Amino acid sequence: MNELRNSCTGLVPVHFFQRLTIGAALALVPLAPARAAATAAPAVVAAGQPQAGQSAADFYRARKDAPLWLSPTAGDAAQQLISLLSTASLDGLDPDKYHPAALQAALDSARKGKRKLVDAADRQLSDAFAAYVADMRRDPGVGVTYVDPQLRPVPPMALAALLDAASAPSLSAYVRDIGWMHPMYGQLREALAGHKYSDEHQRATIELNLQRMRALPASRGKYVLVNAAQQRLYMYDGGKPADSMVVVVGQTKYPTPMLAAYIRYAALNPYWYVPPDLAWDDVGQFVKKQGFSYFEKMGYEQVSDWSRDATVLDATKIDWDAVRDGKTEILLRQKPGPENFMGRIKFMFPNQFGVYLHDNPRRNLFKESVRYFSGGCVRLEDAWRLSRWLFNGRELTWEGAGTEEPVPLAAPVPVYITYLTAVPDGQSIAYYDDAYGRDAAKLAGSSNDTPSSAIATR
Repeated sequence: MNELRNSCTGLVPVHFFQRLTIGAALALVPLAPARAAATAAPAVVAAGQPQAGQSAADFYRARKDAPLWLSPTAGDAAQQLISLLSTASLDGLDPDKYHPAALQAALDSARKGKRKLVDAADRQLSDAFAAYVADMRRDPGVGVTYVDPQLRPVPPMALAALLDAASAPSLSAYVRDIGWMHPMYGQLREALAGHKYSDEHQRATIELNLQRMRALPASRGKYVLVNAAQQRLYMYDGGKPADSMVVVVGQTKYPTPMLAAYIRYAALNPYWYVPPDLAWDDVGQFVKKQGFSYFEKMGYEQVSDWSRDATVLDATKIDWDAVRDGKTEILLRQKPGPENFMGRIKFMFPNQFGVYLHDNPRRNLFKESVRYFSGGCVRLEDAWRLSRWLFNGRELTWEGAGTEEPVPLAAPVPVYITYLTAVPDGQSIAYYDDAYGRDAAKLAGSSNDTPSSAIATR
């Protein structure tokens, strides 16, 4: 049995998911009506790849050659952009690629007011900007599993990058805040540029987390962000957190993976499927101590398989000593009820890790300052509050619902589970313990990210 086990996969455990492609696994669960539209979204082509109708020239043609960076309303956006490009090493990029010195010379010439010089400088700035945005929006390769490929960062074409900049209420503020990235990115970058750290370790930590933030969306749409290092969940809408709550995440030996996926539905009154290698630790040892009444009181069943129509077996015949010694493998599930480890609701984004967000009856854990207690899943402080937000104010209830009753979302909502050990906190930077050792592994030149296999979750 793989020591990286799973205990909160819902209808089928992670061992089953490993034998299927994710696409095949998704066919087992109900999907929201908007799924087809979401999964069929066309990929955006990088700015560095010419495509008809998507270039900087097309941008200027559409606006009849009106300048962007040197327009009367642009403020100091051009100078701010040159400053950003000259410090691109903070983003892990080569500043020389964007020719900031040549841009500065062109800008200085344009200040003489001649239209030809203004147009030339403006186009040079746009070309450099589009290339910079494309480089920043590439997948940083920080160990995130993109369960739904549409959530992987993709560099925008030049036209799209420039249109986004041109539509900003203030171009100067857009550049200053690095508006094409996640809102936290610009603040953390500013801390790095301003040497707002106390030692080299903090500097390196900021750099690592900047790279992780590049995998997060710049979208102003609705999405969930879980920071496992902070043990907190955020509900983003309109480009900023609308709400947040504390969560319980994976123990250090069963780290919660970094992933991006679409939450597709909620399941009411879920089973907890007990991984075979947890049967002794989580069930058997207590049956041996307290008798079979414990098994019945906790609502466990021994089943023939993980299907909906599984046969319930006679659990009084289980040889618990053989289970303890690894000689016998059994399949157990815990029925819905007040003792169920899943609580009354879970939010599903089918993935190869068997990880999801779920309710939990053990409320005392949410009061702890450090909350690494699960087997990899994310336990929610207030699952029903998240439910109301996801379902746009609709009140779901487990009462009267069937077992594992699915409730599809009208449209899938992205969830990003990340690992940020340095985040902006007002005018300062908040640092969180590197509990999973991912920072240490990266700083040592290796990797300690969760492998693409099962992990223990509950």
